[in-house]
Amino acid sequence: METQELISKYSPLMKKNWLPLSLGILGMIFFAYGLIGLSSADKVSPEDIVFDSAEQNSASKQDLQAKIILVDIEGAVVKPGMYKLPESSRIQDGLVAAGGLSAQADREYIAKNLNLATKLSDGAKIYVPLIGEAVNSGQALNASSEGVAVGTLMNINTSSESQLDSLPGIGPVTAQKIIVGRPYSSINDLLSKKIVSNKVFDQIKGKITTY
Repeated sequence: METQELISKYSPLMKKNWLPLSLGILGMIFFAYGLIGLSSADKVSPEDIVFDSAEQNSASKQDLQAKIILVDIEGAVVKPGMYKLPESSRIQDGLVAAGGLSAQADREYIAKNLNLATKLSDGAKIYVPLIGEAVNSGQALNASSEGVAVGTLMNINTSSESQLDSLPGIGPVTAQKIIVGRPYSSINDLLSKKIVSNKVFDQIKGKITTY
């Protein structure tokens, strides 16, 4: 009886306002569906997380490998040898990796002539002169990052054409001949392989090396 009385009481009101009431109910239904859809959209399956993580790790490893260079550090350092360094490394970083300068290193000469901020490239060679070595040879330090020895001598096994061309008596043609004739076990190979003449060899033999 109470239910019928309520229906009888509010029936005229519902008939009079049926349109607003219907729109309100539909609005509540759509709102509820929207909340359900938003909640499901934010969910990520464990498989997706694992897949994305694997892709990111793979990309990170590739980037890391692409940014590693190999540098040969010899001479008056604590631990001479080959070192893997970040692509953006400087000569200072290479010396630190090799344990720093040894007690026999010519620190005064290095401080005056070697630019520790020089950027290294893959295949570069750093040679640190011993005390008196650089002065006795009469050579200036060559702080290069293009594979040539950083020290008193130019490595004819790794130097570029433009670097070889800077040697006395060596032009572009001879520099190319030196590159084609690689590798060399001794600087005397330049004579035995007839790469340069005796006159030119006498001019450059105090400036070159094969290590």
